[in-house]
Amino acid sequence: MTTFDDILEEAGKFGRFQKRIFALLCMASMPFAGVYVGVVFQGFTPDHWCHDPGLEQLRENCGLPLEKARRLILPLVNSSAGVLPSQCQRYDVDWNFTDLTCENLDRDITEAQRAAWPTTSCKNGWEYDYEGRESFVTEFDLVCTDAWLVDVLQAILGVGFLVGSVCIGFLADKFGRKVSFLVSNVLSALTGILVAISPNYISLVVFRALHGFGVKGGWMVAYVLITELVGVEYRRVVGVFFQMAFSCGIIVLPLVAYLIPNWRWIQVAFTLPYIIFMSYYWFVPESPRWLLSQNNSSKAVEITEALAKENKKTLSKNIKTLKDDAHSASGSFMDLIRTPNIRKYTLILSFNWFTSAVVYQGLIMRLGILGGNVYIDFLISGLVEFPAAFLILFTIERIGRRLPFATANIVSGAACLITAFIPESLLWLKTVMACVGRLGISMAFEIVMFVNTELYPTFIRNLGVSVCCTLCDIGGIVVPFLLYRLAVIWLELPLIIFGVLAVIAGGLVLLLPETKGVPLPETIDDIELPNR
Repeated sequence: MTTFDDILEEAGKFGRFQKRIFALLCMASMPFAGVYVGVVFQGFTPDHWCHDPGLEQLRENCGLPLEKARRLILPLVNSSAGVLPSQCQRYDVDWNFTDLTCENLDRDITEAQRAAWPTTSCKNGWEYDYEGRESFVTEFDLVCTDAWLVDVLQAILGVGFLVGSVCIGFLADKFGRKVSFLVSNVLSALTGILVAISPNYISLVVFRALHGFGVKGGWMVAYVLITELVGVEYRRVVGVFFQMAFSCGIIVLPLVAYLIPNWRWIQVAFTLPYIIFMSYYWFVPESPRWLLSQNNSSKAVEITEALAKENKKTLSKNIKTLKDDAHSASGSFMDLIRTPNIRKYTLILSFNWFTSAVVYQGLIMRLGILGGNVYIDFLISGLVEFPAAFLILFTIERIGRRLPFATANIVSGAACLITAFIPESLLWLKTVMACVGRLGISMAFEIVMFVNTELYPTFIRNLGVSVCCTLCDIGGIVVPFLLYRLAVIWLELPLIIFGVLAVIAGGLVLLLPETKGVPLPETIDDIELPNR
C-alpha cells in the first residue's frame, strides 16, 4: 500500500502546484480580517451629544459657536475620563422662552444657575462629530442606554463563527473540502450583501450571524485544504504564512476604512472578494487525502498526477496502489477528559484558546475607544504581527514549543498590565507597551494551533483541536461585553483583565510537555505512559 505522503516524496512536497494553490487560498484568508475586527470602523462610536432643536434657532440668531452651544445645553457628569459634558442628557430648557439674550450667552452662566435647570434624556436624538462619515452606531443611534447593542452585533458574529466552524467542518468531512469551501463563499457573499443593505438593527443582527457562519467555516476549510496538499514538514510553515495573510488583511483594513466613509460600502468591500473566490471552482482541486478517505482512489490519482506534472516530477508505478493512511479507530469527547494527562492538556489548551481570542481581539477592538487616530493606531498595531510570525519560525525549531508559547503569553500579559498604569503624559511608552502586548498575543495565538495538534494521539487529534478551538469562538462572543462595558467604568480596566488572563495562560503552558523532536503520539498510552 502506498500513502499520499509516500507519493509526495516523488511528486514534490511543496512544488509549483502547491505554491499556486497556497497563494490562492492565502488570498481567501485576507478578507476574513475585515469581518473579524471590522467593527472597529463599522461600529465606531464618535463623540456625540443630545440634539436640541430649540437651540438651533438660538445658534443662528446669536452666531453661537458649536463648542459654546454644547457647554450651554449639556450638564457635566463624572466619567472614567474625568468630568465631561454628558453624552446622554441635556438641560430641559426651551431656549426660545427664556430670559436669556444673545448678550447673556456671551457671558459665563454660573454653576448655580445650571444646577437649577432640569435635565432630560436625548429624546430628540443625537448629533455626532464624525466628519461626514457614518457607522452603524450613528445610523441606528446605538449609544447611551442602547450602547450594549453594539456588543451584541459583535457577539452574534462570534456565534456565527462558532456554529459555522462546526457545521461547515462537518460538511467538509462529509462532502469534501472543495465543495464546502465554495458553498461557504456563496453564503459569505450573499449574507455580506444582505448585511450591507440591512434596513434595521434586527435584520443586521441576523445577517451578521449568517455572515459569520459562512466566513469562519470557509476560512477553516481553506486552512485544512492547503495543509493536506503539502508534505508534513511544510505544514507548520504553510500554517504560519496562511495566518500572515490574515495579518495582511489587518494592514489593509484601516486603508479601506479611511477611503470609504460609510459602513455599508465598507461591508461591500469586505464582501467582493468572496464573490471572486467562487471562481476557485476551476483553479483549486479537491484534497486527495479526503478522496482517499472516501475510497475514491481514481480521482485522487488523477489529481496527484496533475500535481506531479505541474511540479515537473515523474511518478513511479506506486501511484496505482495509493490508499488512505488514516486510522480506522475513532474517538469521542470522553476520550479528551477520561485520562489524567489528556484531561490536563484539554483544559490548558482550551483556556489558552479562550485567552488568545479574548486578548487578541480585545486589544484590536480597544483601538476604537481610545480617542486617538484610529486609522494610524490600527495600522501600527497590525504591523507588529509580522515580527510575531518570524519569531515563531525562528524559535520553535531551535528552542522548542513550550518556552516560546509560555513566554509570549506572559510577556503579553505583563505588557497589558504595565500599559494600564502608564500615565497619558507618556503616550509613546504606552503605545510601545501596547504593541509589545499585541506582539506577544499574536505569537501565542499562532503557536496554540500546532501545539494543539502535537499533544493528542492520532485517533482524537482532529476532535481535540475542534473542541479546544471552540473556546476561541466563545472568547469572541464574550470579549465585546468584557471590553466595552468595563471600559465605561475605567478605560484601562479591560487591560488588567487581559493581562491577568494572559499571565495565567502562560503559567499553565509550562505544565505542558515539550513536543519538539518528539514523534506524534498514536495512542492514549503514548500520552499517559510516555516512558514506556
